[in-house]
Amino acid sequence: MPRARAAFYGDDFTGSVDALLQFARRGWTGRLFTRLPAQEALRRAAAEVDVVGVAGIARSLPTAAMATELTRMFEAFAALDPQVVQYKACSTADSSPAVGSLGRVVELGRAIVADRPVPMLFAQPDFGRYTIFGHHFAAEDGVVYRLDRQPTMSAHPSTPMTESDLALHVGRQTELPVGSLPFTAYDEQLAERIGTSDAAALVLDAVDDEHLVAVGRAVLRIPPPVFAIGSGGLSHAIAAADPMGSPRPPASAPAEGPVLVVSGSLSPRTRRQADAAAAEGWLVRPLPIAPAGPDQVLEQTVHALRGGRSVALTSDDADASAAAGRPVLDLIAQAAATVVDTAVRAGLTRRVIVCGGDTSGRVTRLLGVESLSIAANPWHNVVLLRAHAAEPAIDGLELLLKGGQVGGDRLFQEVLALGG
Repeated sequence: MPRARAAFYGDDFTGSVDALLQFARRGWTGRLFTRLPAQEALRRAAAEVDVVGVAGIARSLPTAAMATELTRMFEAFAALDPQVVQYKACSTADSSPAVGSLGRVVELGRAIVADRPVPMLFAQPDFGRYTIFGHHFAAEDGVVYRLDRQPTMSAHPSTPMTESDLALHVGRQTELPVGSLPFTAYDEQLAERIGTSDAAALVLDAVDDEHLVAVGRAVLRIPPPVFAIGSGGLSHAIAAADPMGSPRPPASAPAEGPVLVVSGSLSPRTRRQADAAAAEGWLVRPLPIAPAGPDQVLEQTVHALRGGRSVALTSDDADASAAAGRPVLDLIAQAAATVVDTAVRAGLTRRVIVCGGDTSGRVTRLLGVESLSIAANPWHNVVLLRAHAAEPAIDGLELLLKGGQVGGDRLFQEVLALGG
């Protein structure tokens, strides 16, 4: 059975989609699973595509729980005999000794996949993430900040960034030695420099595509299997160093009726998107998170979709009083999945937008989606996905999984217009 060129585990759901996109933009075919499938199913996918991935949750896990989550993943990937196994990490290196420890990832990857220096590339220049002389920088609202001074990451609620030197940052999360290799050392011996390093893991620089391709070539020159950690920039680097002949994802896909939006996002940007849709005639209502039973909003949603009118259901104005001790996020995801399932089974929509990174993963799994592939990449990092599921009503459904900060104010209308 042919082996996949690469396999990756994403430490969160929307980041996993980004990794899939970065490979696809360079002609690599791929499949993203919503959970680790049976080994035979993973092997079949690896025989059909260039890269397979599994969307996970390690970024939010206590360090003590990471071995349980990652050991089976890395063992399953190693059994495929790929050239590269990537742990897809956030481009802002979200982690700490207590939560989502990248140091622990280094330890597990070396123990299970390859006991050699681990290349680490967090830079993603097209997303405003840069590493130079080992220090990391991230843009916010058009301004590039040193990571420990970036407004969002310096005050992150679970993994606040207090150090921009990534070797020091990751080194605080493991007893293994962590080093860095600056772009000034990028030459034809880069693969050898990485492979013969005394460090257990090496932070690599990148401020532009030239640096990414240099890293990608070096990673592919290291004898397989290679275990590497990095953002979508690393996925870009690997694929750009060895582009495949498959066509890039199309910019649009044929439209089939109205669009349904379900949102667990509380961001002001998502609120503006809903308001813009309402101004153009969409039905916009609170997401119904009350206990099961007759629901006026669900009835209005079905009526509107049946009449060809698109609908957006938002959680920022939903009534959370029905939570009754349950986590509100779980209630929101369950309510959103129920609405989507009802609409899809009734044949009222085939294009759904799910807003909110945590909500996206939960809703996708609740719908019974087993894996995802790319249907279209209309612009930037916006991706329309095709769902693969055993249930015929869900199989082939088009999904856009949107983080709170993604897209302009007219995103919903633009997605409705794709292919129309």
